[in-house]
Amino acid sequence: MVRVMASGVFDIIHPGHIFYFEKAKELGDELWVVVANDKTVKRKKREPIMPQEARARVVLSLKPVDKVVIGNADKDLFEIVKEIKPDIIALGFDQKFDEKDLESRAKEIGLDIKVVRLPKLDHEITGTTKIISRIVEDFSKIEK
Repeated sequence: MVRVMASGVFDIIHPGHIFYFEKAKELGDELWVVVANDKTVKRKKREPIMPQEARARVVLSLKPVDKVVIGNADKDLFEIVKEIKPDIIALGFDQKFDEKDLESRAKEIGLDIKVVRLPKLDHEITGTTKIISRIVEDFSKIEK
């Protein structure tokens, strides 16, 4: 059985996320998704719209997803990789990781993991920031 791991914030699920999960699942038999915990989201991006438990529940309800784990802000990124033991890590097109660096770090901890960069979905609404901006813009028109 080939285990694939994907990760992200997944604050507002959109077509880009669905595409990411579908493409990741095509790489193996079992898709595990790591949902970033609230502390990590605050540190790296912004205040999350939905709490981590709600985001995890939404992600778990999606057809391609088999298991969901909430990340731990206080541990090294590779702690969760050691727990899941994926055969493949599927990166989204915009994730700020280097494939070769992740593969060599995995080897250092005794794991032989292939890292795959997935393509971008060609769709106009594929980002949470774009969705939030659109909502803010539309609601500001209503309030006037």
